[in-house]
This record gives sequence, C-alpha cells and structure tokens, in this order.
Amino acid sequence: MFPKQKSTVATTDHESQRLMISDRTESVASSAQQRIYMHENLSFSGSDFSVYNYIIPLIIKRGSVLMEHIRLSLVSVIQQHTALRTAIRFNPMNNQIEQYIQPLIDDIYSFEHSRGVSTLEQLDRLLTNESIGKYFDVENGKVLRCHVVQRSAENHDDSLHEGDLIIFVIHHIAFDLTSYKPFLKAFERACWANEYQQSVLTIPKYIDFALYEQALLADTSAESKMNKARRFWASLMHGYDWDRIRYLVSNKDQTDRHHSGRGYSSAFTIDQDVVDAMMLFASTNNVTMFSLYLACYYAFLFKLANHSDDLCVVSSTANRSEKGIQDMIGMFVNLVLYRIKIEPNNTFEHLVKQIQPLSKEILVHSSLPYQQIIESEGKRENNVLPSAFFQYEPLKLAVTQKNSIELTLSEGSLVSGYYDRDLNHLSSVSLFDISLTIIYDQHTPSTECFLKCSADIFKHQDDADLLSKRFQHILTQLFCSSIAGESTYNQCSMSISNLSLNLPEEIEETQKVIFHRLPTIANEAPVSYAQARICLDERIRFDPDEPQVAIYNMPFQYRLFPEHTLSLKRLLHALQLIVVKHQSLHTSLVFDTEKNQVIQRINDLNTNHTQMLSVIETTYETDEQLTEIMLGEKRNPHLFDLAQGLVFRCHIIYYKQISSNHLLSDKDLLIFNF
Repeated sequence: MFPKQKSTVATTDHESQRLMISDRTESVASSAQQRIYMHENLSFSGSDFSVYNYIIPLIIKRGSVLMEHIRLSLVSVIQQHTALRTAIRFNPMNNQIEQYIQPLIDDIYSFEHSRGVSTLEQLDRLLTNESIGKYFDVENGKVLRCHVVQRSAENHDDSLHEGDLIIFVIHHIAFDLTSYKPFLKAFERACWANEYQQSVLTIPKYIDFALYEQALLADTSAESKMNKARRFWASLMHGYDWDRIRYLVSNKDQTDRHHSGRGYSSAFTIDQDVVDAMMLFASTNNVTMFSLYLACYYAFLFKLANHSDDLCVVSSTANRSEKGIQDMIGMFVNLVLYRIKIEPNNTFEHLVKQIQPLSKEILVHSSLPYQQIIESEGKRENNVLPSAFFQYEPLKLAVTQKNSIELTLSEGSLVSGYYDRDLNHLSSVSLFDISLTIIYDQHTPSTECFLKCSADIFKHQDDADLLSKRFQHILTQLFCSSIAGESTYNQCSMSISNLSLNLPEEIEETQKVIFHRLPTIANEAPVSYAQARICLDERIRFDPDEPQVAIYNMPFQYRLFPEHTLSLKRLLHALQLIVVKHQSLHTSLVFDTEKNQVIQRINDLNTNHTQMLSVIETTYETDEQLTEIMLGEKRNPHLFDLAQGLVFRCHIIYYKQISSNHLLSDKDLLIFNF
C-alpha cells in the first residue's frame, strides 16, 4: 500500500539498547501486557464483568457529526496504531505470553448505535454498562469499542447533534492514562485528513517497545539499568512476609482467593485549610506532596490494620521515560511497591522524612517490571495483587471534567469530555482491597479524593463512606490546628500511635455513656466508659454478621504444686463467694430500645449463686489436646453471654479421666476465663 521505509532509530540514553523500528508483527508481549493478561485470567477469572475497561465519553457541544464519519475515522486510527488491533495470548510451545498484530478486519472493533437515551438515569445506566461490560476478545485482538448515542428518540438521521454522545471503551491491555490525549488527537486528525497515515511507518510501534524492553531485561551487564533495579528491589523487599501483601486489611478468609472485582467508591474533597497546611508543611520540610499524602495513607492503614507495622502499598508509574514512546498509544504502566516499617512511637514528621528518600529511589528503579519486583527473592508467583493501592495525580495528568480536552471533528462542530461523574474513578470496580487516588488542581486549588474498597472485604457502600471519613479525620488531626488546638508543627510531631480512627461524633457518643449511678435505680445504669470503648472498638473493626475469633477472652491457667490436691467442693464454694462479692461478675449488658443506649444491669443472685458460674469439665491425654483446649478458651467467641451476665467460667481439665474422688491432682489444669 505504501512504499517500505528504511528503518529509523529513536535514540535513548542507553548505548547498547535502542528503540528501533522492526516491522515485526509478532513478539513476546510487553511486561505490562503480560501482567494485565495474567491478572484478568487468574485473579479475576471468576468475575462476571470486565475489570479492565477504560471509558472515554465525549459529548457534542456544538454542531453535528456524521456517524459514518466517526466510524471511518476510528478505523483509520486502528490502522495507524497497531496496539489497538493486537492479540495477546499464551503460547504453550514457548511457554510465554505473546502479542500478534492483527489485520484490519470488520470485527476487530465494536461499533454500536443507540437512540432514545433521554433521561440522565438511562444515560448513567448505559455508561455504567459500558465501563464494566464484557465486550472484548483480547486473544483475537478485539480491544476497542465505540458506542454512539442519540439522546432523542425522534432523531432518525445519520448524524450526532448537540447533547449526543460518542463513547470509546478500550481494554487496559492496549491503553493507559497517558494514551488518552494521543488517542483523541489521532482521532481528531483522522476526522480531517488521510495524509497523516503515511507517517506511521516512520515511527516505532508498540511492538517495538516490547522488543526494546526485552533487550533491556536481557542485558547481563552488572551495571545495566535493570540489574541495578533488581539489586535495589531485592534489598528493599528482603525479609518481607509476602502473605501480608494480600491481606493488609484483615479478612476472615485469609486464603488465596479469586477476586470478584466488585467494589464501592466514595469521593470527597479535602478541606482547603487542611490542603494549605499540608502545602506549607511540604515546602517547609522540602518533601513532595506525593510523599506527604502517602505518609498520611500509611498512618491510616497502620491504624486500620490494627497497628501492623510492616506495610507495603502499591502505586503505578507511567513508565514512559524514553522520548520515542511518550506519545505512543499502548499499555506502559508499571506497578511499584512502597514498603515501610513503621515505628509507632516515632512522629508523623519522621515517617514523612522516611518516605521522601524512598520515593526518589523507587522512581529511579521503577522501570523493572512488577513481575520481577515481586520475584526478587524468588518466593512469589507473578500474578499476586497487593491489598492496598495509592495514586497521586496532578490535574494535568488526570482525566476529569476540569481537564477535559476539546475536539473539532467536522466543520462547525465542537466535542468535549462528558463527566456527569468520573466513571474511571467512581465505578463499581475495585482491583484492590482498598485504594486511594488523590487529584490536585493547582489552579483552583482543590484536592479531590477517590477511595475504593473491595466488596469481597467491605460489604456495604456505608463502609466506603465511613473509611473516607476516617481518612479525613486522620488529616484533620495532623493538619487542622483550629480543631486540634495546636500548631501544625506540633501536630505532626505527635506519634503515629496517638492518631485515632474514631470520629468526633463517635468519641462524643462514648463520653455520654460514662458510668454513673442513677438515683432511682440502684442496679441499672448506662455502660461504663471502658465497656463502651470495647463495644465501639468491636463495632469499628468487625462485621457483627460474620463469625470472628474472640479478642476479649482472658483465660488464666493454673496447676497445683507437685503432689498437692484440691477438693472440687471447696473450689466451687470459693468461686461462688467471689461471684457474689464482685458485682462485675454477674452484670449483664443489654440494649435498651426505649432509651436507645446500652445498659448494664446487676443480676439479682438471690440464693442461686451457681446460675452465674459456668463450670466445665473435660479430659486430655496429650500435650496437643491440651494446647487445643487452651486455644479454644482464648479464641472461641461463644463462651460468654453478655446479655445474661455470663462473663466468667471455670474450666477443669483432668488428666485422662474425671476424678472419681472429687479431688484435683497436680496433673490436672484449671482455666479461669473472663
């Protein structure tokens, strides 16, 4: 079709490897393509919707555009940018994932036309379906879809008019955030002219980048870029407990699992006083806003994960440092790990200064593919996804309503982005257990946050909203002096362990139930502050509808001295006296619906002292059996009944058989559990 051009070279900083035009149509897939392919086919294989759709909705602001003109222009873009017609599949002969550029045929893309989508509810439903629909066939190169929407049901011509939409949906294996503007510019050019097509043969294609990447990875020089990165990542991740990377947020089912991909999203804007204080702190301490927000996220996760001090958060990097690929359409994004060991007694300021140099080093070595980063110690399979994700995007890199591009697709027309809501950030898809994306608009200035959590871990939208409030509360404690009553410097000098996830209204609610004896009711009162704190703690950390391991059982184990005995009758009598004397051992906790609060009520024992005393007798023969019994006392959440006042039990464990003479020997064991 076109005369074959001589190969040209796009030089890079590397003398031994260069990004060259190869004219190849087949090769090994890039590391980014391989990662997406494996995650989709392994981690999310059971999902009933697509987790890797990237949606670009456009709206006609002025004029009109022929739908056939849109389709033909899209075909021209697919012809020019081969990443949009590249198949990715596993080759069992070579035992590797490969890419194959496909010929331009009719079914290499999807084109759909709808009309009569008149209400916002209908449009929102359509956009949601586009963002999660399974439209693609990656193994045959079908990775792009265009849906043109005429809002009016009466419009039967062949054009889109003001208010109508063009919706592009592209699979993430062929597209990333940085591809957004090159794709739209290529589409605009294709709408106007055909001469641009001839220049495509003089620039590298995405497949050329994959070959270039493989050359970099294969470089055996000890001082090569990739080998330096391998040494850095091996050092950073040395000794890490890799099981933690999946379960940063505690879950009842801590086993390898397939992800549904479903999630809940919550969006919020950070208070401007907090943003100003953060910017002042960053400039004063010579740290980046990325490092500062990441430190805040670490503090939040540290408290959320019950003070787990070895945290690993994943973030993404554009991975487009080479000049020849900066405007190329394709998937380049790499994932990198930020591992930090938090010392709870150190200050938040210390944590920020710990993260800043780490961030710089990670940026230098961020081109090593994620698969090789997690294999740095040869201990992890290459499809593992971390539990927590963090991303900080300045507005110029984000795709939002405030940063929308404008296109002219025909004479007199104007097309721009449609953002009734941000479908790429506010969707029902969650790749991670919890993720936080922060977008900063330097012109307003304002900071918008998107927090997502997996429906596999968090069961309701309210959970995502509550997590958002708790993160904002962490920021308030650190950077809002009007609330904390201290300067920002003093606030950031507080230890990490002193930060709290408890919201002000929760603390106020707790303080209202401090124990006080009512004048007219001698044996009933609101629960004490300590009791309320424990109840509140359980409500925050655990789902009451799911079975949990007990965390408040307090068993104490005792044995008699050698060759000593104890009468069972005397033991039980002594325990009954203790229960009678100490009212806390026969106090029930019940929720009073009329008063809308938890009440503690001292139970009247009268003469039946044994009803508040639970005595259990069992036997053991081996140390393993004894250990199992003791663990049961510690972990079983069903041993006590707070509503009945059963808060104390005595477990008598006889060696081999229950005593016939009602005497305990030195081989028997006593467990007092509260």
